[in-house]
Amino acid sequence: MNLWRPIRFAIAFAILIVLHYTLRPLLGWRAEMDFLVIALLLAAVRVRPGGAAAIGFALGLLSDAPTPEAMGSAALALTAIGFAASWMKAAFFADNLALNGFFFFLGKWVFDVVYLLTERRVQGTALVMELLVWSPLAAAVTAMAGIALLLIMRPLLAEAVG
Repeated sequence: MNLWRPIRFAIAFAILIVLHYTLRPLLGWRAEMDFLVIALLLAAVRVRPGGAAAIGFALGLLSDAPTPEAMGSAALALTAIGFAASWMKAAFFADNLALNGFFFFLGKWVFDVVYLLTERRVQGTALVMELLVWSPLAAAVTAMAGIALLLIMRPLLAEAVG
């Protein structure tokens, strides 16, 4: 086994987490890109479902830490997404940018649906608006950012692909 594969992927994973907490707040967009979902999906296709669920749970706790009133919502959503993505990796993950973009879009949208329904802060028509307008827009932005990052980080991730 090549020792550099996990190290290179760990660097890419760390870059995505740093981008989530540095670049995302600076942009201040209504439909934000979610680098944690991108990092989780890239990790989930490289590990078994239990490991992907554990990574999703850890990222979810990291995401939930600043908002104690919604504690557990992101952890639940990212755990489920990590498990499902790892379980379906054979069917969906390939070196195809369009397929990866769809994978990022679906992962972000499912995250938003689970998060919004479990946190229970948004209700009524505002919830419908979030789920049917803002969440798909955020998922599309996340998918575009994920594709751009795959293109930019291709040399770093190329060795990490099993």
